[in-house]
Amino acid sequence: MHVEFLLEEPSAEAFLQGILPKLLPDGTTWNFIVFQGKSDLLANLESRLKAYKKWIPADYRLVVLVDEDREDCSQLKARLETAASNVGLATKSKPSGGAFFVLNRIAVEELEAWFLGDAAALCAAYPGVPSTFHKRAGLRDPDAIQGGTWEALERLLQKAGYFNAGVPKIEVAREMGTRVEPAQNRSVSFGHFVLGLAAL
Repeated sequence: MHVEFLLEEPSAEAFLQGILPKLLPDGTTWNFIVFQGKSDLLANLESRLKAYKKWIPADYRLVVLVDEDREDCSQLKARLETAASNVGLATKSKPSGGAFFVLNRIAVEELEAWFLGDAAALCAAYPGVPSTFHKRAGLRDPDAIQGGTWEALERLLQKAGYFNAGVPKIEVAREMGTRVEPAQNRSVSFGHFVLGLAAL
């Protein structure tokens, strides 16, 4: 099987490069198509899917991953689903005869929630971070952090003495991709992503 990942930013690619070997069976190949942000991905998604529809082999699957960014999750998911439906590609939510080609997934509210969802991995990568940070009010549910998960992660790392000049998103994403353990991640949206990949 081959999986094409349609992503909104390079940090998602950096994270997936590290974690996909833990999530996909041996022998699976993959490729990343990185857009110039979420708006670019959404604006071009249907035309990109239409192009795939013309030649996609039976053993190919497409995964679309975007950040929620405080949008209405249901409306965003519906927009992704509609793009696939408009070109005749079955999705996991709307399969055709039990089969599907497109998996639409949303990181709630941002990809960094998936990093905060694995406290052990984050503390292993950055030992100065308190091992009990995930028990603090406001950080217990990584998908419900107020004020932005990226900002919460940046505050946590900088308070621990890391990246005082600014957190490098791609570097942190690459580091976390190699360390996050899917089974212990507390992010519900990450769990949906993992289950979706398993269903491929």
